[in-house]
Amino acid sequence: MKRILAFGGVIIFLASCAHNKYTSTNKSYKKQVKNYAKLLGEYPIKDSAGLKYADNWVGTTNFSMRRPNFVVIHHTAQNFCDSTLRTFTLPRTAVSAHYVICKDGTVHHMLNDLLRAHHAGVSKWGNATDLNSMSIGIEIDNNGFEPFTEAQMNSLLQLLDRLKKAYNIPQANFIGHADVAPGRKVDPSRYFSWQTLAEKGFGFWFDTTNVEVPPDFNALQALRIVGYNINKPEIAIQSYKIHFVPQDTTRTISDADKKILFDLEKKYQ
Repeated sequence: MKRILAFGGVIIFLASCAHNKYTSTNKSYKKQVKNYAKLLGEYPIKDSAGLKYADNWVGTTNFSMRRPNFVVIHHTAQNFCDSTLRTFTLPRTAVSAHYVICKDGTVHHMLNDLLRAHHAGVSKWGNATDLNSMSIGIEIDNNGFEPFTEAQMNSLLQLLDRLKKAYNIPQANFIGHADVAPGRKVDPSRYFSWQTLAEKGFGFWFDTTNVEVPPDFNALQALRIVGYNINKPEIAIQSYKIHFVPQDTTRTISDADKKILFDLEKKYQ
């Protein structure tokens, strides 16, 4: 009887492997990680700088893995979760993310948090450039023209809570792709509720109750202090409105916006 049960277990295991259509890409992932691990073990590093190095290598005992300090949230701009998973497993696309959250709330963890994903591209937030090198990328299955599901938002909030605690990520550093790549990207879309996240401690929101804006208030400088790249003011304003005033599609700063930015400036300083 035990032999029959064991044989049945082997069949079930083999069947589960056969049904995983990402078996080959999972092998590729493990191979790449193994190669990086080998590279990390190669000390001292050989280079051609022509510097005079000590004959004997001395390795410090005080180091750790570099940790992410930002979370960048995206929508997939595709109609199905499987489409995004396939996109992120094709070498020719050269794009990826650490997490993908499907409409039913299922979370696919596609890359170790300490490794660099290709999700933000050319990006800037405050003084930080190359957000790929210091952030975790989260893609939410959404085509950009539909509301995000309750299951997705619940999973996202749980994930963000874990990431914030694990890496001590500051509240201000939960941002969107549109924030770090204004004009180039608009995700997550105007359907995304940043206020919901801020209420849970992921990013900031505004409160304009009793706010009085001084006559010399500089709204563009406030945008810069929040984190936006203001080299092109109109697209910086557009990204700010996608995040904070999604119902407004204009690219101008109104009196209402000045109140919002005056309040946000104090939070992001």
